[in-house]
Amino acid sequence: MCGIVGVVTHAPANQTIYDALLLLQHRGQQAAGIATDNDSVFAMHKANGLVTDVFRTRNMRSLRGNAGIGHCSCAAYGPSCDEEAQPFYVNAPFGITLAQNGWLSNGDALRAELSVAGRRHMNTASDAEVLLNVLAHELHAASQGASFSADALFAAVAALQARVQGSYAAVAQIAGQGLLAFRDPLGVRPLCLGARGSGGRTEYMLASESVALDGMGFRFLRDVAPGEAVFIGAAGTLSARQLVAGSQAPVPAARPSAFEFVSLARPDSVIDGASVYAARLKLGELLAEQVRSELDASAIDVVMPVDDISRPAAIQLALKLAIDYREGFIQHRYPGRSFELPAGPARRAVSQRLNAIGAEFKGKRMLLVEDAIVDGASSREVVQLARNAGASYVALASTAPPVLHPKVYGVDWPARRKPAAMGGTREEMRRTVTADALVFQTLPALKAAIASASPALQLLETSCFDGEVLP
Repeated sequence: MCGIVGVVTHAPANQTIYDALLLLQHRGQQAAGIATDNDSVFAMHKANGLVTDVFRTRNMRSLRGNAGIGHCSCAAYGPSCDEEAQPFYVNAPFGITLAQNGWLSNGDALRAELSVAGRRHMNTASDAEVLLNVLAHELHAASQGASFSADALFAAVAALQARVQGSYAAVAQIAGQGLLAFRDPLGVRPLCLGARGSGGRTEYMLASESVALDGMGFRFLRDVAPGEAVFIGAAGTLSARQLVAGSQAPVPAARPSAFEFVSLARPDSVIDGASVYAARLKLGELLAEQVRSELDASAIDVVMPVDDISRPAAIQLALKLAIDYREGFIQHRYPGRSFELPAGPARRAVSQRLNAIGAEFKGKRMLLVEDAIVDGASSREVVQLARNAGASYVALASTAPPVLHPKVYGVDWPARRKPAAMGGTREEMRRTVTADALVFQTLPALKAAIASASPALQLLETSCFDGEVLP
């Protein structure tokens, strides 16, 4: 999971990109980078760390130009050096920088193919570098030695979409030509378009979530459609082309990752027409029904969210069950999601991310609400934290179904930390997390909750729950 942003403005773009990345920081706290285009000259700075750690005044001064792209990343590939951070750059054809959010299921095959047939060397393990080199290869073929054109660029993206499998949303710059953005044909990863100003003074932003547009004063125009590419030329002219559906075919329906609504996105974002906050409220309402069917709700004293993400669902669940709602865990901001952190001593304990208010736990029978139970060790620490604070009974409820499979498009669970639900019975999972009771949302309820926020979202990417790989 990552956050991406692309901007075309009539003023220096560096501060706008930086501020947008702050609004997308929840999507990745491992590394950050910005690349700008100033009269066909790229400037780039990237490094491991939070946005506020990576950029200093001297870095911002070097990022000249009225257009640029930015990225904040998680540790899906465990970046160990600044070179693994995004954006990436190739000098031919024309000069291209690119940042992406996603995961390529045939990334290794493409890497080998590009190395042998395309004589292209890649210096990192990042899928983004693969995607960039595929784009460069296809743009070279489409332009056939001629000068740059938007038609050639769209043809290159169409060829890329035919070769690349998996999920991706990307922003890219062609030196001196403009800003490109495109989304995978299934629409798994989110990408939206906004504008600020009007007429000849219109400025554009493309971002992973609408919250970045809102916070920077851009009005939301629309989501980029699955299989669509958008190009904003150097003169500020916007053009878009649907590259998957034919001229007479309907635009493909988006199949966004259900995990965006469960956990990844900010609650104040709207993804493919669905309010994330509304979806999470409904998740809590439907989870209340599941809790009522599996537990004696009258024996529960308090409903409590584990963190900020699960708060909307926990509030609604408590209302539906007529149980007192309390907040007893105080969350430390941006220490890094536990499942995103690389192996080794850098992994934070739950006690470094959460602190318990003892008075809210002592002698009480608790129902703790998690957004999703991925790492059994982390969930076990949460349960133990509640017990150590004085809880007499701890039940754990997840707004998502059991995570039964190791990979989801755009999020790759590290092999060292297999999800708690994989390969175990419900009782084995309960023992793993040491809870007195364990309740999961059902997959039909998850789908219904998201559809309630946008009836058009009848199709979702749910591979980590059901193992179904999208075509």
